[in-house]
Amino acid sequence: MPSKKSPRKGSLQFWPRKRSSKLLPRVNWIAIKDDSSKNLKGFIGYKVGMVSANVRDSTENSMTKGKRITIPVTIIECPTMKFFSVRFYKDKNIVKEIPMGGIDKELRRKIKLPKSPKGKVDDVSLESFDDVRVLCYSQVKKTNIKKTPDLTEIALGGSFDEKIKFIKENVGKEISVLDVFEKNNLVDLRGLTKGHGFSGPVKRFGIHLKQHKSEKGRRRPGSLGPWHPARVTFRVPMAGQLGMFTRVVYNSKVLDIKKAEEGNIKGIKNFGDVKSDYMIVKGSVQGPEKRQVLITSPLRETKKQLKKNLEIIELR
Repeated sequence: MPSKKSPRKGSLQFWPRKRSSKLLPRVNWIAIKDDSSKNLKGFIGYKVGMVSANVRDSTENSMTKGKRITIPVTIIECPTMKFFSVRFYKDKNIVKEIPMGGIDKELRRKIKLPKSPKGKVDDVSLESFDDVRVLCYSQVKKTNIKKTPDLTEIALGGSFDEKIKFIKENVGKEISVLDVFEKNNLVDLRGLTKGHGFSGPVKRFGIHLKQHKSEKGRRRPGSLGPWHPARVTFRVPMAGQLGMFTRVVYNSKVLDIKKAEEGNIKGIKNFGDVKSDYMIVKGSVQGPEKRQVLITSPLRETKKQLKKNLEIIELR
């Protein structure tokens, strides 16, 4: 029996490796801490692309403190959002949903809605519910990407009365990303990776190429398993779907948030001009350009990322 020379290929934490059923992944909003200073716990954005940024490092005890350094950053365009409906919860189950008025015609073409919304938030007996969330859609028509909005459920921060008050104040209004997140905050970025379609086990799991004299192909596993049990287990690296998987980037530092008129970002490859509000985060974000990204409050902040103090000088 030969000795094992390397660990198995591919993580079993991500299984099954199949295409995600929706572009905006679901979020365990209960696990995200409740910060009453933020009304919404998330926001819908669209990846513009990556650029290099010259920044001044002012982080305490940093080896580059006071120096000008170059780091990779990602630009995310964040057009305004509006409420689609309000969902009332009881024991973690949706009990009642009230659609809002003033919904954009681009969304009405995709979703069948009553001509007039049935009921209002004021008419609901709030004592019979223990939580409330909102279904929001992005006004992506303000960008160069597409016209059809993206729809997702987003939780609210604060007490139950504060959530109801925030909903009543913003019915039919546009909500900006500047009302939700601030500069130097940490955020989690949830989205789908770039799709590669049907791929072999070498590219999909990173197994080694076999010797060039192998009879049954070089780019395949040497064995599919023993005779007994007489089946191929799911742990064997096989060909299949690669990409379009749900992944999360935790604790990304927000280096800057600007309104559309304040910024001047134009001519990004595969994207074009940034026409609405946008944010700049440190590092990379999964997915290609124009991919939907759900920006949320951090699940678990780390002191190492939180203490970083970087000031953007210029983008290159």
